[in-house]
Amino acid sequence: MAGLQDMIRSSAPGGNIGKPLMIALGALLASGVLFGGGRAEQPASTGSQPTSDEGAGGLLGGLGGLLNKLQQGGLANETKSWVGSGQNQSVSPGQLGSALGPNIIKTLAQQSGISEEELTQQLSQALPGLVDKLTPNGRLPTMAELSKMM
Repeated sequence: MAGLQDMIRSSAPGGNIGKPLMIALGALLASGVLFGGGRAEQPASTGSQPTSDEGAGGLLGGLGGLLNKLQQGGLANETKSWVGSGQNQSVSPGQLGSALGPNIIKTLAQQSGISEEELTQQLSQALPGLVDKLTPNGRLPTMAELSKMM
């Protein structure tokens, strides 16, 4: 898991990322917040995730679910720029909070021990770079590609 932690750290501006944000990003990518406990509806499959990896959970389920949630929340152009080649479009803390929804933001803030405002501020800075690094080929990684990243 050190590879993922390094990837998360390098995606933050200045490479400095605190433990609360690591906790929040881990929760998002592990599907715990998006799919666990009935807190949020499971998004429909984008079709870009290989069927052999569906239900694998962890990073693939979490990353695909996160991207679906953000796209459904009005950030389709931004998430496309993060996954595709070229410059990543920025997202404001307010846009990110609205796209994820108040229940997810509240849960992440509680898990990470920081305020909802600080959480959305930090996530808005880190998510574009992290998604970009996790999708180097312009799509969700396969299990084989993911294992090489770790």
